[in-house]
Amino acid sequence: MLDKFLIFDIWGDYAHFKKYYTTSSPLTFSVPPRTALIGLISAIIGKGKKEYLQIMTKKEAEVAVRINPTNSNPIKKTRITQNLIDTKGNYWRPVKRGNLTGRTQIRFECLKTPRFRVYFHHSNDEVYNLLKMNLENHKSVYTPCLGISEFIADFIFISESSIVEQCNTEMVDIHTVLPLDIVIATDLLKPGYKYFKERIPVEMLPDRSVTEYREVLYEVEGKPIRAKVKNALKLRNGDVITTL
Repeated sequence: MLDKFLIFDIWGDYAHFKKYYTTSSPLTFSVPPRTALIGLISAIIGKGKKEYLQIMTKKEAEVAVRINPTNSNPIKKTRITQNLIDTKGNYWRPVKRGNLTGRTQIRFECLKTPRFRVYFHHSNDEVYNLLKMNLENHKSVYTPCLGISEFIADFIFISESSIVEQCNTEMVDIHTVLPLDIVIATDLLKPGYKYFKERIPVEMLPDRSVTEYREVLYEVEGKPIRAKVKNALKLRNGDVITTL
């Protein structure tokens, strides 16, 4: 049984979490996938790209994410043109036949002024305590980013909260993004609420190949979702969360 979670907020000017089926005109997920969240957490504690996927598996690391925790950053999207330089052959060629600039302009769909609340637990006390220390001191070993390196993230430690109970027998208000495979029943007939679902990656191998996807449900302004689910966790601070 998990006993406590670290809670912290992440935000930035823009974010881009690339949808796996888009290429020439990249689209973004509306919420950060679990794979992106563990990458950001690993950057804060200094775990490299070749090692963090081995210690951040679903068996060891529990992660949940909440949209718009301050009621000021609902999901908004925009498009930004990016210059992609030609690095074929592992070096930059500034002049290329038929392309004197050596670059290609691509329009990226991006999240504008995103803010998310992250809940994190790890079975390894060393990893958990290292993240807690760095969050409390606003310290990061590597630069955290929101999807791609151009979109740098800031973060702030909120609290550490223990689990009060598991909620799996009654309808409750879920504050985090909700995986649909654990839903038993929902009450979505609320005026003014806008619900969407997406299929996001949640687990990857060290070679970056995705081994698991999950469909998740969310409300675009971060309003809680009324549902009866398996394995929801109520924290001492009152939040009810479901992990990805």
